[in-house]
Amino acid sequence: MKPFRLLGATSFLGAGILAAALAPLTAHAQEAKPSVTAASPDGSIVLTVDTDNDSRPTWSLSRKGKLLIAPSKLGFVLTDGVNMVRGFSITGSETGAHDDTWQQPWGERTVVRDRYNEITVHFRQSASQGNRLMDVHFRLFDDGIGFRYELPEQPAMKTMKIADETTEFDIVPKGTAWWIPGGEWNRYEQVYQQTPIDAVSTAHTPITMKLEDGTHLSFHEAALVDYAGYWFKRADGQKFRTTLSPSSQGARVVRDLPFNTPWRTIRIADKAAGLVENDLELNLNEPNKLGDVSWVKPMRYVGIWWGMIRGDWSWATGPKHGATTARARQYIDYAARNGFGGVLIEGWNKGWDGDWFGHGDFSFTEATPDFDIKAVTDYARKKGVVLIGHHETGGNIAIYEKQMDAGFALYEKLGVTSVKTGYVADGGGIIADTWHYGEQPGATHMEWHDGQRQVNHHLDVVKLAAKHHIAINAHEPVKDTGLRRTYPNWIAREGARGMEYNAWGAFANGPDHEPTLVYTRMLSGPMDFTPGVLSLEGAKHDPLASTLAKQLGLYLALYSPIQMAADFVENLEKHPREMEFIRHVPADWAESHLIAGEVGDFAIFARKDRKSPEWFVGGVNDATARIVTLSFDFLEPGKTYKATIWKDGEGATYLTDARHRIAYDTRTVKKGDKLDLWLAPGGGAAMRLVPGK
Repeated sequence: MKPFRLLGATSFLGAGILAAALAPLTAHAQEAKPSVTAASPDGSIVLTVDTDNDSRPTWSLSRKGKLLIAPSKLGFVLTDGVNMVRGFSITGSETGAHDDTWQQPWGERTVVRDRYNEITVHFRQSASQGNRLMDVHFRLFDDGIGFRYELPEQPAMKTMKIADETTEFDIVPKGTAWWIPGGEWNRYEQVYQQTPIDAVSTAHTPITMKLEDGTHLSFHEAALVDYAGYWFKRADGQKFRTTLSPSSQGARVVRDLPFNTPWRTIRIADKAAGLVENDLELNLNEPNKLGDVSWVKPMRYVGIWWGMIRGDWSWATGPKHGATTARARQYIDYAARNGFGGVLIEGWNKGWDGDWFGHGDFSFTEATPDFDIKAVTDYARKKGVVLIGHHETGGNIAIYEKQMDAGFALYEKLGVTSVKTGYVADGGGIIADTWHYGEQPGATHMEWHDGQRQVNHHLDVVKLAAKHHIAINAHEPVKDTGLRRTYPNWIAREGARGMEYNAWGAFANGPDHEPTLVYTRMLSGPMDFTPGVLSLEGAKHDPLASTLAKQLGLYLALYSPIQMAADFVENLEKHPREMEFIRHVPADWAESHLIAGEVGDFAIFARKDRKSPEWFVGGVNDATARIVTLSFDFLEPGKTYKATIWKDGEGATYLTDARHRIAYDTRTVKKGDKLDLWLAPGGGAAMRLVPGK
């Protein structure tokens, strides 16, 4: 972090904001005052921190001179009878600024700019209320804000047992929200709702809003460590507050002081692209703690998963068992012929027989009799392919935690560099040991997927895997909060309704599902959506709400450093022209730009390969046919590019067999050119742009 200077709060509002913000560091503490104010580097976002008539801490936010967040309360409800909500006064504050860049080892872009002004406000509770100390640290970016509680070491409190956190967000302008309910049995795997803001009940984050004046907002959190994830709960009108995921221990969070909470974040933009091309949560996480992570390899992969999720094969042993040595070799051969880096094999280990959902009893080192894991990994190595490992827990982390080290050690010995973990259980159905709570081992507790216990478990898995040079792709995970910056082996996760639902019913994911994911779930980080079902069929020939071109567009719309071609290899082989795109599309980017799109409607990206001068353009559409005008202004001036285009064929629509219609085109383009692109209902497009010599 570059040096910064601590400034008086009012200096943010003067004409010299930028000059003052970039000056060297000098310590300065303000005198106690009734309120403090700070602004973003460009002055467009202004924060006010105060206390109300009941001595409750409050914060409010204006943007471009208009009130965005009305005074909203801060604080905690504790389980020990004295709460941290009233009786506070501001005793001082410190301010500062920062402007720097850092590089992602992999990601949507190589270089990230981290530019903000900040202020830490000190609160003290009155003696009658407990004499507790509480700091709130705000960082103001030009495109959003993050703030967290910082609880210093203090005589009045050694351990904080939090019943709930009462951070409020009182949104002033009216608008529309895209959201999924929080606290439901199916975790994050839900269809997004589009409602007025005041019709939201309790939502998971990110939750995205478009206000009546066109301003776009996304509420989320960053650096979720040793704390419960929060749900965004409407209190009244358009006033929301955090409510923490429950714990079996009564208190939803237990922490010894000193500690910091996760950051509460709001991305703010004039247009949808400003939400998408925004690194707020990444910037609020700590830098890479793992050092050299060159062993983390972005890749495209194939696997036997689609045949199992459809029911053609099984995880359980028997005549339908999917994970056989012979089938693994078949998929390895296909991967080697077509440039895929890995092959995912699920169901290779003991424990899948019987009812494992929600109470798994797996071995993570013992293979089934029909799967020779050493022979398979040796064969893959000879073919230049890696086996992608699988650790399904059935939600039983009490069993998994006892075997994790042995499981990762086995994979490391065999040359497995990436593992898909799974926590298939209903919400609140995680089985955890008591020893993590300081009790006698033996009994178990039931926990939520995003409660403090499971948040800590996921990070323990990632850290342990890193010691074995293994990357983690978590399914049924805790939500992404940007920790991939700190632990770059956390390459992807699920955490939304993925492709698997299309295996279980006609149009199970509607045509607007993926165009909504771009502006909601994808704002949190990479998703292993598993695109590439080129047959456009689930079980019993159930159709997908997708054209063939949309399956290609998914590789650009839904970012992940690991991208699957999910269909049976026999179906992939039937589409050689589509596979030509999938074989070449990267999983790692130097630049990424949303060049056309609206929340929930459509999204077209331009992404530049990190390893070559090639660009790839494409994305997805909802149920409304539309013509989108694309500009090639992102291209390097003075160069021409050969554009190979895969697009919806004439009359294509997801509603009939016309979903298979696809058209191909080639043309020469350069910076400044425009292209009118027709997108079918449920359609999409993909392009590969290769510079000429």
